[in-house]
Amino acid sequence: MKPHKLDEYPIHQAPLSMARTATSDRNFYDRNYFNAHNRDGGTFLVTGFGVYPNLGVVDAFATARRGDKQIAVRFSDAYDERDTESQVGDYRIEVIEPLEKVRVICEHEQLSFDITWEGSFEAVLEELHINMEGPRPILEATRFAQVGTWSGTMSVFGEDMDVDPSLWLGSRDRSWGIRPSGDPDPAGRRADEPREGHWWTYVPLRFDDYMLVIIAQEDPDGFRTLNHATRVFEDGRVEQLGWPRFETTYISGTRTPKGARIHLTTPRGEPLVVDVEPQTFVNLHRGCGYGGDPDWTHGQWKGRDWSLVTETDLNSPDYVQMLPYSTLDHVARATCNGQEGWGLYEHAALGRHDPSGFTGWVDMAP
Repeated sequence: MKPHKLDEYPIHQAPLSMARTATSDRNFYDRNYFNAHNRDGGTFLVTGFGVYPNLGVVDAFATARRGDKQIAVRFSDAYDERDTESQVGDYRIEVIEPLEKVRVICEHEQLSFDITWEGSFEAVLEELHINMEGPRPILEATRFAQVGTWSGTMSVFGEDMDVDPSLWLGSRDRSWGIRPSGDPDPAGRRADEPREGHWWTYVPLRFDDYMLVIIAQEDPDGFRTLNHATRVFEDGRVEQLGWPRFETTYISGTRTPKGARIHLTTPRGEPLVVDVEPQTFVNLHRGCGYGGDPDWTHGQWKGRDWSLVTETDLNSPDYVQMLPYSTLDHVARATCNGQEGWGLYEHAALGRHDPSGFTGWVDMAP
């Protein structure tokens, strides 16, 4: 094996060449996620890029919703050598100023954009993400999050639009570690002892003078396996906000949230209450490559120089019937102590979750 060009830099974290990852786990990944919206719900873009060195795959996706239609573009190719460039097909990411300014470009005739992200507050490093399946960690990852604004141009369904940072907001995260990727492992024991459920809430919000990042992940009995609540101020101070308590309400007959109240506590013991109003949403399991996507999954080998574009009618029965088994990314309007904020409300209530009153996979909210 030859040394890698990155070996010239003092960035090593293991006694290995940078040509290799520090783990041989097939599910090692390194990924970007972004969303962008113009607050009125007219357009909602979700996009991401990832590399899977031990699978030899690099891929990206971009999906945009306008009204009741959603278009998704995906790119995938072979990943033969680790690199500082983030590019696949007609998609690329340019880091202009690390942790502050990033340009994201997609050049496809049916969905295109050239938009630049500027962080409104310093990025925050979240608690270590761990998700166990019996004795085995199936997810073990580090992630940072940030809220900010977008500028540039976009074209969706043939409509060109200016992306004005006074209107276009969003959030992003950057994660790396172990996560189910590519073709699934053999079911093995899971075939006889499947998971009963998974409950997840992720809420990064932008207010005028601070950012909130709130995360909770719970087992079917409500035992919390991931907990994070911080407030980041303009001067860079990071304030911990204790153990979030959630009051989530769902649209009757569904598992789609219609609102959430989140109870937080400042370091001085004062209550901080956030009310979230979910707006339009994108289904991460349709067009985005997350689990259950019928066309493509992150890290899946699709051959060299592969791409696919699809359009989805969001009122179609096959789409609607799968919503209870999906993770939904909502544009979120929020209020906290009389202030209005905007951001992301990402939520999944899959299978059994005792605190929510869900007993299995098929029952819905009353």
